[in-house]
Amino acid sequence: MLRGWVLQRWLQKSSIQHISSVGFSRVSQLMPRGVSQGSVVPCQLCGYTQPSFLHVASVLYKKRKGKDEKKAVMVNPKGIKEKSHVVNIWKNMTVQELADAIKRDLDTLFEIFIYVEDSEEYDRPDAAIDNLKVIQNAVKRAGLRFRLASPPDKIEMTKESKDAFRRPPPDESELVRRPPVVTIMGHVDHGKTTLLDALRHSAIVDTEFGGITQHIGAFSVRLDSGEKVTFLDTPGHAAFREMRARGATVTDIVVLVVAADDGVMEQTKESIHHALEANVSIVVAINKIDKPGANVAQTRDMLLQHGLQLEDHGGDIQAVPISALKGQNLNLLVEAIVTQAELLNLCADPRGLVEAVVVESRLDLGRGKVATCIIQRGTLSKGAVLVAGTAWCKVRNLFDDAGQPVKAAPPATPVQVIGWKELPAAGDLVLEVESERCASEVVEWRRKEETKEKQEQQQEAIQEKLNEHLAVYKAQLEEKRRLGIRVKRATLPAGGKNISVYLENWEILEFQLFENVIATCLEILFDYGSIYTFNTEIPADVQKMAKDEGVSIKKNNVIYHLVEDLKIEISQNLPPKDIEEILGEANVIEEFLITERKKKVPVAGCRCVRGVLKKEALYRVIRGQDIIHEGLLSSMYHIKSEVATITRGKECGLKFVDELLRFQPGDTLVCYQMNKVSQVTDWDPGF
Repeated sequence: MLRGWVLQRWLQKSSIQHISSVGFSRVSQLMPRGVSQGSVVPCQLCGYTQPSFLHVASVLYKKRKGKDEKKAVMVNPKGIKEKSHVVNIWKNMTVQELADAIKRDLDTLFEIFIYVEDSEEYDRPDAAIDNLKVIQNAVKRAGLRFRLASPPDKIEMTKESKDAFRRPPPDESELVRRPPVVTIMGHVDHGKTTLLDALRHSAIVDTEFGGITQHIGAFSVRLDSGEKVTFLDTPGHAAFREMRARGATVTDIVVLVVAADDGVMEQTKESIHHALEANVSIVVAINKIDKPGANVAQTRDMLLQHGLQLEDHGGDIQAVPISALKGQNLNLLVEAIVTQAELLNLCADPRGLVEAVVVESRLDLGRGKVATCIIQRGTLSKGAVLVAGTAWCKVRNLFDDAGQPVKAAPPATPVQVIGWKELPAAGDLVLEVESERCASEVVEWRRKEETKEKQEQQQEAIQEKLNEHLAVYKAQLEEKRRLGIRVKRATLPAGGKNISVYLENWEILEFQLFENVIATCLEILFDYGSIYTFNTEIPADVQKMAKDEGVSIKKNNVIYHLVEDLKIEISQNLPPKDIEEILGEANVIEEFLITERKKKVPVAGCRCVRGVLKKEALYRVIRGQDIIHEGLLSSMYHIKSEVATITRGKECGLKFVDELLRFQPGDTLVCYQMNKVSQVTDWDPGF
C-alpha cells in the first residue's frame, strides 16, 4: 500500500510538471473524450499514465482581474521594461545646467566627477564644460542615457517696474514765471552768511556753531526791489564738499563770494569747479572791500586765471565789489542777480504731481523727521504722498524757513516737510505719487533693486577672491606635476615619524600612511579633540588606541562633507557674540530732584512710548543725536511703588546708578539688553 501511494503522488507531480511544460491548451486537446474522472489514461505525447481527475480546468484555474490589474495591463500591455531617462546634453553647458538635466544636486554631481576623467577644472556651478566627453561620462555614471541637443533659448523674464519717474517735459503754454534759486558759495570766512544776513536783514551767522555754516540753509527772501529770491547758503569748510556740490546742482545762479584781501582760496576753486560742472550762471561778489589790504584788481586777475571770464576782461560774468558787513554796493549785487534771472527766463509748471529735491534732512525732537526741499515742479500741499530714494511720507505739515506753517509751496519755494517714515538723503529726488500704497510699492521696489546691486557687487568680490585662490591652487598643482611621481620625504610635527611616500606603491602605502599618521597623532597627544580622515579605513588597533586616549576619529569619503564637519566643529569652538536687543524706549518729560541720604538725586520722569522698560536692563540716554550716557538703573517707580517693568503708555520715575547724570525734557531713553549668540564661521576653503 505504501509503495502504491508513493507512486501515485509521483505520477500526480510528474503530470502537473508535464502539463506546465506542454502547455495548457495543448493538454486539453490530448485528453481522450469520454474518459471518466479518476481513471488512469496514457499521455499521447510521452506515454505517462496520469489520473483523469487532473482535469485541465483545475490546472488552468484563473482569478478574474480587478480594476487596478486591468489598468496596469492597459498602461503596459506587453510588460515592456521601462527605459532609463534620456538626458539632453550640449557642448559648453554649465555644471549647474548638467546637474539640473540629470536631476541631481551639485554635491552629487561633484561626487560623480571624482570618477570622470578630465573633470577637475569644472569646479564651479557657472563653469562651462567644453569637453563633451566629460558630460557624456558623467551622464553614464548617473545611470542615464543622453542625446545631443541644441542649447535651450535663455529668456530673461523681467518683472514690471514699480518705480516712480519724472513726468515728461511740460508744454510751454503751461509754464509760468518763478523766482530764481540762488546759491551762495565760496571759501570759509569770506562772508557768505554775512552777505545773506544783509540781503534779508537778519542775523543768521550768530546761530551757527563757531560762526561757520555747517549745513545748507534754504531761505526765501523778498528783496527791497520787490523781487522774490530763494537763497541757499552752503558751508565753506573743507569738510563739507558734498554739500557744496549738492548746492550747485539744485540752483539757477551761483553767487561766488571772494574776499578781496584773500583772493581765490582752496574752497573758492572747488566752488568754481562745481558751478562750471553744473553749468549754472555765476555772479561774483568781491567782498570785504572795506578791509585794509583789499585788492579788487588782483582778485579779478586771480578769477581769470581759474577760468572765469569777467565782464572787465571781455567775458559775460558779472563781478560786483561789495562790503556785506557795511552794506556797501548791495543794491548793485541785487540788480546783477535780478538781471541774470531775467536773462535766464526762469519758468516752471505749477500744476500736476510735485517734483522736488531734498536739500537737507534731520531729526527734530519736537517735529520728528524733517526734510528741507526745494520745489521744482507742481505745487506741494498738505496730504500729498511723496517718495524720495527709499523713504516716503504723507505730508503732515509744511513750514517755511522762519518756522511758520504754509498751506502750499509753488515752484522754487524752499519748504520744510514733516511726516517722513524714514529720513531721505540730501540730494534725493522727491516725486509725488497717487497713494500711500503706490509709495510703499515704489520704496519696496527700490530697496530690492539696491539689494540686488549689492549682491552683484558682493558676488563679483567673491568671484575675484575665488579666482585668486584657484590661481594659487593651479600653480601649486603644476609644481607638483613638475616634480614627477616621486614625492619628497614629509616630516610630521615634533614627536612624529618621517614617512616616505612613493606614488608607484600608492595603492599599498596610502593605507599605511594614514595608519601611521593617526598612530603618531595619538602618540604625541594633540590638543585637538578629533582626528579627521578622508577616504580610508581605520585599523582595529588604532581605533582601540583612540578610544583609550579619548580621541574621536571622524571618517569621511566626500570632501564637501569633511569641510562641513570641520566648519561645524570650528563654529562650536568660537566664543559667543554679544548682540544688542532693544526692549523699549521712553521720553523724558521732566527731571525731578529727590532727597536721599541728605543729598539731591536726579530722577527722570518718563513715559514709555515703545516696548517695555525693565529695571535690570541697560539704558542709553540720547540727547539730540548724541549718546550722553549708558548704564544701569538703581530703582524704577510707578506712582509710589517700586516695580520691575513698565509697559507702553505708562509713566515712571527712573533713577540711575550714576547719580551725577542730569536729564532734560526731550531726552530719549533706550532700554536694551545684550544677548549671547553663537557664531558661525565664514571659512571658505575655496572648493
